[in-house]
Amino acid sequence: MDGGGNSTENSGTVGVQIQLCRRLPDFLQSVKLKYVKLGYHYLVSNLITLCLVPIMLIIIIEASQKNPDDIRQLWLHLQYNLVSVIICSAFFVFGSTVYIMTRPRPVYLVDYSCYRAPENLKAPFHLFMERSRLTGDFDESSLEFQRKILVRSGLGNDTYVPEAMHLIPPQPSMQSAREEAQQVMFGVLDNLFANTNVKPKDIGILVVNCSLFNPTPSLSAMIVNKYKLRGNILSFNLGGMGCSAGVIAVDLAKDLLQVHRKTYAVVVSTENITQNWYFGNKKSMLIPNCLFRVGGSAVLLSNKSADRRRAKYKLVHVVRTHKGADDKAFRCVYQEQDDARKIGVSLSKDLMAIAGGALKTNITTLGPLVLPVSEQLLFFSTLILRTLFKMKMRPYIPNFNLAFDHFCIHAGGRAVIDELEKNLQLLPVHVEASRMTLHRFGNTSSSSIWYELAYTEAKGRMRRGHRVWQIAFGSGFKCNSAVWEALQNVKPSCNGPWEDCIDSYPVNCIS
Repeated sequence: MDGGGNSTENSGTVGVQIQLCRRLPDFLQSVKLKYVKLGYHYLVSNLITLCLVPIMLIIIIEASQKNPDDIRQLWLHLQYNLVSVIICSAFFVFGSTVYIMTRPRPVYLVDYSCYRAPENLKAPFHLFMERSRLTGDFDESSLEFQRKILVRSGLGNDTYVPEAMHLIPPQPSMQSAREEAQQVMFGVLDNLFANTNVKPKDIGILVVNCSLFNPTPSLSAMIVNKYKLRGNILSFNLGGMGCSAGVIAVDLAKDLLQVHRKTYAVVVSTENITQNWYFGNKKSMLIPNCLFRVGGSAVLLSNKSADRRRAKYKLVHVVRTHKGADDKAFRCVYQEQDDARKIGVSLSKDLMAIAGGALKTNITTLGPLVLPVSEQLLFFSTLILRTLFKMKMRPYIPNFNLAFDHFCIHAGGRAVIDELEKNLQLLPVHVEASRMTLHRFGNTSSSSIWYELAYTEAKGRMRRGHRVWQIAFGSGFKCNSAVWEALQNVKPSCNGPWEDCIDSYPVNCIS
């Protein structure tokens, strides 16, 4: 995922607690009713659709049971009731117009692409430790701390770091950071355009998210310049929003696609490591060095009805939770300078607890939108007994396995995946994509959920009608969810990130 003590020793203790000892809070605790209400607010917002569909079905069923004589008698009756016919027609036209104007337009995911760096950028553990030692910036305590984090992180030996970090000494310049950004973004976009046969000039909306590298001109401007996108394109560049920014970018693109008809939107998610490697000895700021790796994704969205036939998925829901009003949540992932004025991202010892609170809020809001009625009745019956009748009983945690077929949990670290598996009562197969993505590619920030989706496709597990839950955490502190429905038996796209290596997975990455 995207305050240590008063000394290096205390900072080390903080870092170890963050990665190894801190756990998410048990979700079998009090559930705030306001978040349940929020979920039902989203549900009721589609009330017109829910009411009109049954009425139309009843009318069709009744009409199908009528014989020709009944229809003739009805026609004769209506001939002598012109006022009634006009009133009914007016109501029908009004209702149809309201339904058509208010219903959200479907958003289709045509295809997506994930970046796979060249082999020369691989950073196995021994090479990582060798390069870290040769920089001369880390003392023995920090080197040993990084070694322990790597061993317990869940990362494998095939992850990638940028070219500037392979040099001795490392050269994290602005130019090398631009080169990393261009290699990742242009790499995924070239592959996306090739796989979809969509011309860059057809793109009407562009959303790019990258937290820590925001040059001028922006990353979105780099893409516009490279592909000569049209002059009236709606381009956005999101910065500083952490590992959940990919879902935020999708949500922004979805809202824009509700307004602009018959167009394509491209969402590019990445993180830039070159200028954000920490060269100090504060333990809570060393953990990102051990977890974050090179990666990125590009997603093509469309609101064109003609694209439904070839699209992989349809966007069903996006639920966003922001805990930034709380000071602890706001500072739990914080970019700052250490005592030696070296810049890095500090992870608070309260990170896991805050993440757990944000997740609980998010799934409590999401539940009414996705869970079957049986699960909602069980949940609400226990909630009412606890809230109104003050009965001492543990809240019922809904079975999300009944709502989703696949889970793409942000690969922020092994401890995060372990705790989500436990608290959401998931099976090992449900978190397999997250574990294997962390092992093969490391924490690629906001793009990790797309590597996980690609893993599921590469394994041949995605079938028409399956629902996918993407969930990610980010600085601020945020927890965001996206729900997709497969429109076909999805096959992996050409030049996918798991091509040529999927047969080697799953592996045992628990040490």
